Amino acid sequence: MTISFENRVAIVTGAGGGLGRAYALELARRGAKVVVNDLGGSRDGTGHSDAALKVVEEIEAAGGTAMSNGGSVTEYDQMVAMVEAAKAKWGSIDILINNAGVLRDKSFAKMEPADFKFVVDVHLNGSANCTKAVWETMRAQNYGRVLMTASSTGLYGNFGQANYGAAKLGLAGLTKTLAIEGAKNNIKVNTIAPTAGTRMTEDLFPAEAFAAFAPEKVAPAALFLVSDDAPTNMIIGAGAGVFQAAYVTLTQGKLLTGDELSPEGIAAHWSEITDRTGEMTPQSGSEQSLSILKKLQGG
Repeated sequence: MTISFENRVAIVTGAGGGLGRAYALELARRGAKVVVNDLGGSRDGTGHSDAALKVVEEIEAAGGTAMSNGGSVTEYDQMVAMVEAAKAKWGSIDILINNAGVLRDKSFAKMEPADFKFVVDVHLNGSANCTKAVWETMRAQNYGRVLMTASSTGLYGNFGQANYGAAKLGLAGLTKTLAIEGAKNNIKVNTIAPTAGTRMTEDLFPAEAFAAFAPEKVAPAALFLVSDDAPTNMIIGAGAGVFQAAYVTLTQGKLLTGDELSPEGIAAHWSEITDRTGEMTPQSGSEQSLSILKKLQGG
């Protein structure tokens, strides 16, 4: 079965280069009309360029349809204007890939609060702004596909990236709630955690690895996760042609009562509390409460 995006309208943020460009080019190649959004700044978020326009020109040269947008994801009004312009031209918004990002890496001890806030604003609040701007349109048309961009740093941590990691795990959490809220209107929301050789990572990879981790080897996962038959509420890792699923799990746990309901009891039963035998993958926060009630009832 060929996955097609004919008659679909897609917005890709941060699409002036790297992963976003790869997503935009492939969506257009498969028939989507694409809004290429990019502020065009450097990887620390400063400056501007015509990066988005260059990607539009690439798409059009290949026979596709696209428009550029230079709005900042941190400015909600600019995202609303972007959505309205796309709807005025093409009639709908079917797909949103939240890909825009910046880096301001330093150890937490040396990181200024302003650098923490800025990175969270771009990644987390920026994705929320874009998603809010398309949400009512997707609800009204009973169709939407939204992809958030997390990171292994958010899922597992990485030295020098406290701001980035906080934002990226926040996006995985945002996905989980929006997947629940969007379900009744056929809005599917997923998270991708890519590993790619891009401007954001060029000084982290050796030359050979940089080539192996080409953005084009991540794009298949992104496109599948915004396709008609996409799953929802998934976290998918992608890099160098390897694709993995990540889960937030919960152990069966241990009920403590009496004198054991104490810090000492936690210490004494730590191995049982953390035993991963029979661990669960809750699909909503309420399932944790239900698992506790089951324990109280002797389950």
